[in-house]
Amino acid sequence: MPAVSRPTSKDVAQEAGVSQSTVSLVLGGKWTGRVSPATASSVRSAAERLGYRPNLAARNLRLGTTRTVLLMVPTLTAPFFGPVYTGAARVASRHGFGVVVSTWSDDRSADPERPVAQGGDSPFAVPDEAIDGVLASSLAVEELGEFRQTPVVMLDSGPSGLRVPTVDFGVADGMRDIVAHLTALGHRRIGHVAAAVDQWTFHARADALAEALAPLPGTVLLRATCAIDVGSAKDAAARLLDRADPPTALICDDDLIAAGAYKAARARGLDVPADLSITGFDDVLLATALEPELTTVRLPAEELGAQGMAALLDLLAGRRPAPRVLPGELIVRGSTARPRAL
Repeated sequence: MPAVSRPTSKDVAQEAGVSQSTVSLVLGGKWTGRVSPATASSVRSAAERLGYRPNLAARNLRLGTTRTVLLMVPTLTAPFFGPVYTGAARVASRHGFGVVVSTWSDDRSADPERPVAQGGDSPFAVPDEAIDGVLASSLAVEELGEFRQTPVVMLDSGPSGLRVPTVDFGVADGMRDIVAHLTALGHRRIGHVAAAVDQWTFHARADALAEALAPLPGTVLLRATCAIDVGSAKDAAARLLDRADPPTALICDDDLIAAGAYKAARARGLDVPADLSITGFDDVLLATALEPELTTVRLPAEELGAQGMAALLDLLAGRRPAPRVLPGELIVRGSTARPRAL
């Protein structure tokens, strides 16, 4: 059986009715101002029809770069980070870049002075020579280790005073929206099932919650911390629910934590939401798998990756991207209602 030849840039040029140099400009992401949008669209459509993929290895040898970006995330098991990668890879591919993923460890108990991104933990022997840039999620810029000299954009890591481009979620506004929703329903005793994770995003949520409740008369805030794990969250929620003066609503830092709160409530014969309102954060697929479906704050995870990659491309092109904040959206579902006493 004869081998099927791989389509070339010449084939794409013939299909689109343009020159090979135009194909290179468009698929290399350098067409703006040199090729019309209609022509660029025609070239991309032709490449898609033919199944053409640029020979990145050959191009990289010509350019002297790897055209590879490293996405660093806390974990690969949390459902939140898959869409972050999808968004980053989608934008990267349009510009001829690839994205590889590595986890950073936040467990430095054995050696608190050890930077997160040491060579031993890196997927590359020589990080700054193997990649062109870094997208670092939920990580303090001071902990980038050997990657500090590489162009970097921080994702969901908070404002940076070190002139490092940032793309963050508006988590404080999201938490304020939850408080406004619950207090409008009549809740005054509120429990916070908080993630015991030393990251900006969780500190920002806790601070915003306390600040939003502080000026409201008659409100009480109770807090229990846990790992981002259903079992740990169930135990933390139980500590709040077993008090002599239990809360009528639990605000959870994460949808997975909310699942643990559901289990604690059911173990005590409490109905959600008639006896106890519960909210989450992130709006991952789990939020609609719970019964009743979870009231939560939707964070645009895929857009975080896309905006982060766009900012990194700007940085690599010599531009200074401004800080970006992506708003969350309160999604009200069946897990919240007025307290039974009202």
